[in-house]
Amino acid sequence: MNAFHLMQKPGSSVISNFGGLHTMAGWSGLIMTDSGGFQAYSLIRQNSKFGSINEKGIIFYPEGSKRKLLLTPEKSVQLQFGYGSDVLICLDECTHANASREEQEQSVTRTVAWAKRARAEYERQLSSRHLEAGSRPLLFGVIQGGGEFDLRKRCAESLLEIGFDGFGFGGWPLDEHSRLLTDILEYTRSVVPREFPIHALGIGFPESVAACYRMGYELFDCAMPTRDARHGRLYAWREAGGIPGTGNDWFRYRYINSEENTRDKGPISPGCDCPCCQDLSLGYLYHLYRMQDSGYGRLATQHNLRFMTQLMSALGNQNAL
Repeated sequence: MNAFHLMQKPGSSVISNFGGLHTMAGWSGLIMTDSGGFQAYSLIRQNSKFGSINEKGIIFYPEGSKRKLLLTPEKSVQLQFGYGSDVLICLDECTHANASREEQEQSVTRTVAWAKRARAEYERQLSSRHLEAGSRPLLFGVIQGGGEFDLRKRCAESLLEIGFDGFGFGGWPLDEHSRLLTDILEYTRSVVPREFPIHALGIGFPESVAACYRMGYELFDCAMPTRDARHGRLYAWREAGGIPGTGNDWFRYRYINSEENTRDKGPISPGCDCPCCQDLSLGYLYHLYRMQDSGYGRLATQHNLRFMTQLMSALGNQNAL
């Protein structure tokens, strides 16, 4: 979940009224909350009237409001503790891979400074809440540096010195042609000792997840599988029980708006046990889509999410062999 979005809607007081995100969402499993650094960066990058970033933190204007808000490293940690998150992520300054070296250096300097402040606030929260090792949430730092290898190393080493439970790959992970920045991702993983988990923030295309998993990334999050589902791009295995390879020959995209789906009696994907693939045909899903029936979005989203969990399971099984 995302602290930047949650602080605006539904708001911290509403979440507090429920006793935290676990109760509010009806979820008993682990919850990771991102600080929202990437979301704020994206918003401000679109139009500077939405806010600005300075040494103190991120100033932004909530959607439909003239009220100015300041998200600081301390405030982000406080919010995530209040939400009852199990894994907290420090506020960082995100950059695009193509940003100038000067911008990347500023991002690393600011990200490390914010990480120190976040770590200090984290310790204050543990003390005030009387949380010990067995009951405390984990805290992750975010490694910035864009496409500059030396800056990635500098950021990683500084964060390791501060001390965190895990780390995240920060910044835009794709080049101008939407290709995964494999060299930077591999290098960033190499400068973090293997005993620390590392999160591939914002990476969620099936082929990207498979590639990053082989590099040593273990955690992923991305809105793309659900967004793709709503907009008609469905994920399918080439064959049931397929093995994720290094390319994309093990899966394919199926586009629901194609007329060839009209009379297709089969499932979206072979070997899928989601509610749609188990009980309904691709032809019926196409019908729901064409009728703009709300059932389409629900079924398609369930399918793409199930594909991603099958993918993670398949990668884990490969790793165990």
